[in-house]
Amino acid sequence: MTPTSPAGPAAAPRSARALLREVFGFAEYRPHQEEIVDHLVAGGDAFVLMPTGGGKSLCYQLPAMVRAGTGVVVSPLISLMKDQVDALLAAGVSAAAYNSSLEAGEARGVLRALHAGELDLLYVAPETLMTEGFLERLRGLGEPGSGAAGSGAAGVALFAIDEAHCVSQWGHDFRPEYVQLGRLRGLFPGVPIMACTATADPETRDDVRLRLGLADAAVYVTGFDRPNIRYTVVEKREPLHQLLQFLAAHERESGIVYCLSRKRTEEVADKLRAHGVEAAAYHAGLPADERRRVQDAFARDEVSVVVATVAFGMGIDKSDVRFVVHHDLPKTVESYYQETGRSGRDGLPADALLLFGLGDAAVVRSLIEGGGRGQNGDEGFERDPERVRIEIHKLNSMVGYADGLSCRREALLGYFGEPYPAPCGNCDICLEPPETFDATEQARMALSCVFRLWERDGFGYGVGYVIDVLRGSENEKILTRGHDALSTYGIGAELSRDHWQSLIRQLIHRGYLAQDIARYSALRLTEAARPLLRGDETLIMAKPRVRVPSKKQRLRADRAGRAADLAGMPVDEALFDELRALRKRLADEQNVPAYVVFSDATLAEMAARRPGTSAELLEVNGVGQTKLERYGDAFLALVAERASGGSAPDGSAPDGSAPGGLF
Repeated sequence: MTPTSPAGPAAAPRSARALLREVFGFAEYRPHQEEIVDHLVAGGDAFVLMPTGGGKSLCYQLPAMVRAGTGVVVSPLISLMKDQVDALLAAGVSAAAYNSSLEAGEARGVLRALHAGELDLLYVAPETLMTEGFLERLRGLGEPGSGAAGSGAAGVALFAIDEAHCVSQWGHDFRPEYVQLGRLRGLFPGVPIMACTATADPETRDDVRLRLGLADAAVYVTGFDRPNIRYTVVEKREPLHQLLQFLAAHERESGIVYCLSRKRTEEVADKLRAHGVEAAAYHAGLPADERRRVQDAFARDEVSVVVATVAFGMGIDKSDVRFVVHHDLPKTVESYYQETGRSGRDGLPADALLLFGLGDAAVVRSLIEGGGRGQNGDEGFERDPERVRIEIHKLNSMVGYADGLSCRREALLGYFGEPYPAPCGNCDICLEPPETFDATEQARMALSCVFRLWERDGFGYGVGYVIDVLRGSENEKILTRGHDALSTYGIGAELSRDHWQSLIRQLIHRGYLAQDIARYSALRLTEAARPLLRGDETLIMAKPRVRVPSKKQRLRADRAGRAADLAGMPVDEALFDELRALRKRLADEQNVPAYVVFSDATLAEMAARRPGTSAELLEVNGVGQTKLERYGDAFLALVAERASGGSAPDGSAPDGSAPGGLF
């Protein structure tokens, strides 16, 4: 189907590569994209595992445009459908979404376009697609592969199942309504099916393929590495202070802060606003109108920071998210990887910061075991023991990652079975290797103190109380209970409270100590502690890392990375800021998110190349024919004004002294 004239006369078929350049503005495919596209165009099924921002959408959008008929895309969230449809329409592609957010007249219009053969792509939710009425509607469009573009409905070109990990009950985001999608293979035997996801361990991949009837489908695992994301883990000490320090290095940039509970999202958002940060809370307990308002404001750069639970998840298609902060520990490495992957989708530098707190692992463990409310406020319930076992294993893997001393990227990719030759040069461990020390004697002090308290009273105490005994505190409880008479009382007085907290945290995560959730997280020894207490082994630990990257460190690294990306062409930072301001104005006029006009990556390339003609602007990645016609004159005029020494819209001087932006 010709995207520029969907309802007009039939046009000669064009190749996917030609559409890649003309419609989407890209001169070349990313790794593996062309192989996947050609396979689907030829009618083959595919399972695609590609990182967020790796270009999964193009892998089914291009085949849907090349093949006769309409490509049906299964998407889990209305907001995600809207973002993708807006971006396609801006590029000149005939696309629509059919969901409950449409007015009756709008819904009828979408169905008319579908039956008239005017749509290249139709986005639907799984529960809508799998109703008998909608399936009958699709079967009535015509035989797959028959008909000509522009001459009426030619059937279903393909099915694309986005976020396919939702099919598997062993995935990190299982959705029962996705399971019914396994019927598609039998109902539409001649239609190619592509299942795609950014996160799935080997067991989940196999389960997804089995449930979708794609056991014989071609499998494309393109790798998990997101080299533009810098991974940093710091010990959570004063989280608000640490968060504010981090945000100071990301002024005027968009980001997400993930929290464990609904209550905490609101608390953190309130505190950030009190410190002058444009922040809003988002969680599943808010009214639908408020969730929609926050998401729209974030997409349109009216809110810079969203503080959210995982409810603010797959609906994020904003390409210029520059950072993701985990205020609390994620439950799984898969969740962490997917959530951090919502930053830097445009390929520009992005930061992923994890604040790793002593009590977070214990809280998450209790949620997994069904004690109390769930992560989003759901009531506790009896858990399947096997499911609990798997989730505890995944939590332990997450703790191991956060507590590790090796390259973060090596550890992260290794979890998904992808070897990585460390060092990566873009994580906290590689950029600033942690100091280590022989912690054997200090660890024995802590373990002995826990043992003496158990020996004396027959039960354990929490971390804070153990530290008070070690440091010789004279608080009333210790004196009343006679714990000042213990042999371990005061033996660690020369070490700070923060030092003992870090050491005990590492002893817990390495399995020497356990916390009894039923007894207010009281500490107890494990079997692993015996050899250490007997002197049969030594223990090397890392000194606590609590500092977040400074603005100076971040900007220096970002400039270097960006220069390499643009083959040494310097980016005019002031021009980049002006281009962003122009983009925002045009987006507001059209009532679409700014990134739908052009991504930050496209604007950065404009600011480096400084195109002077339409032909030169078309050479910039992300500028297709339709966007050239809509926006080209405005952006070329601004570049020309900068070249002639004109002042910027915000009054900054032409010498580049505008406020710091991305670089």
